[in-house]
Amino acid sequence: MEAMKKVIRHKMSVLELAETLGNITEACRRRDVSRTQFYEWKRRYQTHVMEGLKDLPPIPKHHPFSTPKKTIDRIISLSLSNPSRGCNYIEHLLQHEGTYVSSVTIQKHLDKAGLGSRYDRWVRLEKLGAESPTKLSGEQISFLEKQNPQFKERHVESSKPGELLNQDTFYVGRLKGVGKVYLHAVVDTYSSHAFGILHFNKKPEAAVAVLHNEVLPFYKKYQLSIENILTDNGTEFKGTDTHPYQIYLDFNDIKHRTTKLRRPQTNGFIERFNRTVLDEFFRIKFREKMYKNIKLLQKDLDEWLFFYNQKRPHQGYRNMGNTPLKTITNFVHKDN
Repeated sequence: MEAMKKVIRHKMSVLELAETLGNITEACRRRDVSRTQFYEWKRRYQTHVMEGLKDLPPIPKHHPFSTPKKTIDRIISLSLSNPSRGCNYIEHLLQHEGTYVSSVTIQKHLDKAGLGSRYDRWVRLEKLGAESPTKLSGEQISFLEKQNPQFKERHVESSKPGELLNQDTFYVGRLKGVGKVYLHAVVDTYSSHAFGILHFNKKPEAAVAVLHNEVLPFYKKYQLSIENILTDNGTEFKGTDTHPYQIYLDFNDIKHRTTKLRRPQTNGFIERFNRTVLDEFFRIKFREKMYKNIKLLQKDLDEWLFFYNQKRPHQGYRNMGNTPLKTITNFVHKDN
């Protein structure tokens, strides 16, 4: 009791000194008290008089109504087992097991665990799939393939940069005063490093141009060889023995692989890149400005590709938060 009175007298003396001096800062300095603490004491004194100056009981470390760790672990497990489902679904599953946790509380625990969104769960599952693919259920694999088309092509991945590139021709659209525009894109399956040039058509010469002007010089710079290129069955990639694209690959000792289906069909790596460049570049730029020629659009695309390859961290089981260029340079330095 005496100790409590001493605490109250000390706090009261600080309040009285501030009133006497007419200077809160000086009073706090003399009594070695922070201004924040002073205003808290003053508020409590004005509200509860002397009773408000008593020390408050310590906050318990474990709230009696907090969610047990066992239940939190179960929430995380159910969320990863059902990555496409929301908190209401997890709430019903827990109720079926005899445990009640509100959907709001479930969301709170998922946020703390870094699993609050589908994107978060996708990244976590990709990491788990990379470490031990056999542990993923059919629903988890289906979810991953839907979120990331590249996951469908995990059987065609590569062990080093340049071992397998994917190439495709993507129809951008018809620009007023410019005409049809196509994106000739190439993606490295090891690092997701992407290359792209714009052209008025999808002829073989344009498909060769992106390889000759962008891709080969890049890998030569890092003393890496290009071993295989996977394309669909489009006419810009396949034809007679004198087909320009095939001749160029043969000349550079690059093997040409194509999808097995007869009709032209892209693969997961290119499909993901095409969707990304469409959402994050073309749709945004076409809302911001009108392009009078393809060179101006190519200039902006080059700037975006620089950001995509060298500035933007790529999540997922292959890059693990590194940029595509960083993934390549890490391999080069490790190999040397």
